[in-house]
Amino acid sequence: MFFLSLIEHTLRLPPHLLDLPLDEAIKGELEHLFLDKVIPNLGLCISVYDLRSIDGGFIFPGDGASTYTVIIYFKKKFLSNVFKFMLLWQVVCRLLMFRPFVGEVLSGKVDSSDMNGLRLSVGFFKDIYVPVHFLPNPSKFGEDGRWVWMYEGDELSIENEEEIRFRIQSVKYPAIPIEPEKDAKPFAPMIITASIDHDGLGPVAWWV
Repeated sequence: MFFLSLIEHTLRLPPHLLDLPLDEAIKGELEHLFLDKVIPNLGLCISVYDLRSIDGGFIFPGDGASTYTVIIYFKKKFLSNVFKFMLLWQVVCRLLMFRPFVGEVLSGKVDSSDMNGLRLSVGFFKDIYVPVHFLPNPSKFGEDGRWVWMYEGDELSIENEEEIRFRIQSVKYPAIPIEPEKDAKPFAPMIITASIDHDGLGPVAWWV
């Protein structure tokens, strides 16, 4: 579920940060850029784990900002936006990333339900969807807005905010739409599809 990703990034450091220790100033700028953002194919950036190398520190004519090359290592979270940088650095670092693998079983909570299925949450990430065909069979959507699994004559409901186990089916990174459709849902840079149609999956209360 969590991975360390080694990346190299060119970062521009603004003059007002030059009175701070170099590694502290760079790490702060990297956190501002990457935390809680999705990096395609890497996942959601959770934190900047450490700095591996910093090169550069050049000031271009008329700029007044120093430029460095930094190597960093991230603990996972997500990034997928257009950013404006004040300083340029060449940094190598590690980032802690959230990127579950296909087949992995996770626990979370039911965020919402509709006729298309379930939306789940793991607290810091909510774009996890269980479509109808990945619900237990047979299931039905009731007038009260809840999904119910029809199991051997019993009706086992799925409640909002209920703890739930699910299996990862896919992790996708959609391209940013050039012209969003009218009334379109907010863009999600990382979408996870999950299933609960196997033994031991679904609301924890079903299996205790």
